[in-house]
Amino acid sequence: MAIEIKAPTFPESVADGTVATWHKKPGDAVKRDELIVDIETDKVVMEVLAEADGVLAEIVKNEGDTVLSGELLGKLTEGGAAAAAPAAAPAAAASSAPAVAAEDQILSPAARKLAEENGIDPNSIAGTGKGGRVTKEDVVAAVEAKKNAPAAAPAAKPAAPAAEAPMFAAGDRVEKRVPMTRLRAKVAERLVEAQSSMAMLTTFNEVNMKPVMDLRSKYKDLFEKTHNGVRLGFMSFFVKAATEALKRFPGVNASIDGNDIVYHGYQDIGVAVSSDRGLVVPVLRNAEHMSLAEIEGTISDFGKKAKAGKLTIEDMTGGTFTISNGGVFGSLLSTPIVNPPQTAILGMHKIQERPMAVNGQVVILPMMYLALSYDHRLIDGKEAVSFLVTIKDLLEDPARLLLDI
Repeated sequence: MAIEIKAPTFPESVADGTVATWHKKPGDAVKRDELIVDIETDKVVMEVLAEADGVLAEIVKNEGDTVLSGELLGKLTEGGAAAAAPAAAPAAAASSAPAVAAEDQILSPAARKLAEENGIDPNSIAGTGKGGRVTKEDVVAAVEAKKNAPAAAPAAKPAAPAAEAPMFAAGDRVEKRVPMTRLRAKVAERLVEAQSSMAMLTTFNEVNMKPVMDLRSKYKDLFEKTHNGVRLGFMSFFVKAATEALKRFPGVNASIDGNDIVYHGYQDIGVAVSSDRGLVVPVLRNAEHMSLAEIEGTISDFGKKAKAGKLTIEDMTGGTFTISNGGVFGSLLSTPIVNPPQTAILGMHKIQERPMAVNGQVVILPMMYLALSYDHRLIDGKEAVSFLVTIKDLLEDPARLLLDI
């Protein structure tokens, strides 16, 4: 019976996909729920699994082909898989079984003593005496054979792992052309769209990270123990500060839909995460109701799923505000680009010790530059600056996050 392998049903926001990788070739046996083919969309990679045991009979859409929702990818012949080869029979003994069990091996007293003195296992000696008895002469012969045996060669050291080869050899004037992935193409399209359709502006400020760093150093071990291994990072403080600031400045949490302004009564915070496929932005739903531990745990799960290519459409759909942390890569200052239809994005940067004037004294403090890019069509400069100052104040005095002041 032939079973059709079809592309998954894409959500409304995804028009089509591309066949990324066939994990099986025609004629290969497959098992039920085994991964057959990956479909790459402009947001995620979707996996197509086998519906039953069988053999891949035909591939209709090859790697690189564009497919629509529910379109035929190939065909599977159900039940055609060859039966698994039976387990190999136990290897036959190199020599016939001794007439006497190993633990009952018969030795003369002289033979046993000689074997013990020379470290010879009596069970490894084929007895030539009556009834398989091991004689002294048998042991002497085994001792001589042991002495004359060539020394075992030392185990070869494992080869050092080869360094990853560079894309091009030094001095070569060559070029390499590869198709842009759908994700990269979509990112490029949205970045150009954002810059051409928005009146985008960026405002900057700096925050003293010492209060947060001291708080984190004091409680990180207890935090991790209390919350089952969830580590206390900096991102959760920024998410909490952002949700509080968004409540006070709802325009920063709004979006533009045609000639309408849509104000959101919730804070869905997108957190930019780097993956092998590029930058992805999974969303923390209702971040205003999440604890620091819930935020850190969810972000950690997003990072693992991004590396494994397991993020879903639902993970990355929506979002009313985005936070991007270029500081993990060493960025000291940047102007992040707004992710439409959102109207603002917060950029975090590298924490760097700098001399600062505090009460007339020069003090070395761990400082971070913050950048807020925003759509000037909706957000005025005063509102944007006040929003960023609110985040600065909340981070420099974390008690405000608890007291809601």
